[in-house]
Amino acid sequence: MNVQGYYEYIKMPWGKLFYELAWHNIKCQGKRILDFGSGFGYTADHFAESNEVTAVEPNEEMIKNRFSENEYRQITGDINVLKQMPDHSFDVIICHNVLEYIENREELMLEFGRLLAEDGFISIIKHNKTGKIMQKAVFEYNIDEAMKLLDNENIDSANFGTINEYGDHELEEFSRKSLKIDRIYGLRIFYALQRNELKTGEEWFENMYKLECKAEEIPEFRDIAFFHHVILSRNKDYSVK
Repeated sequence: MNVQGYYEYIKMPWGKLFYELAWHNIKCQGKRILDFGSGFGYTADHFAESNEVTAVEPNEEMIKNRFSENEYRQITGDINVLKQMPDHSFDVIICHNVLEYIENREELMLEFGRLLAEDGFISIIKHNKTGKIMQKAVFEYNIDEAMKLLDNENIDSANFGTINEYGDHELEEFSRKSLKIDRIYGLRIFYALQRNELKTGEEWFENMYKLECKAEEIPEFRDIAFFHHVILSRNKDYSVK
């Protein structure tokens, strides 16, 4: 794991834009929020300004360097920490770029379903294979990795190791249908296909933010986004057996 590399990414204009685009679809105030796999606490710190936030992260190096401008509860741990928490503890559960790197996806999604308040929602950001192929072929000109993805092989992240792909609707399967997808947004549709030297000005940031927000729910553009931002809620027609 390249912790320093990811920390440097967050400070880049395109790293900041990723977070701003993720946050604008999680509108909440005065809520109980769980940020699982909270990393450096960038998202937890942002929402702690007007919410009660609990952040859970297993990597102690990330926690040591976490953002902490606002007050939130930081826990070092993994899914076992969640198992000690009462049912319906959170109104909002955030899990961004985590499920690609773990094996116990079903176990985790079932825990999320148990912890979610009756009218709450879950925010998951995940890799979208089509968008990754676009970036590999266009921006990086990495034909070998584009071909691997087309052949349904996994590739490695620059910072976190092997990315184990899964489809959007597998999230419902992981939860045994206790959760349902409400919305899917495209994230990083355009800006990852541009040269980095274009991305250093304030005007670029503002313009690209507007463009990404405009296109995020248009299916043709959403389907080629590097990430999908998936919002789930309780499926009241099913129960976990």
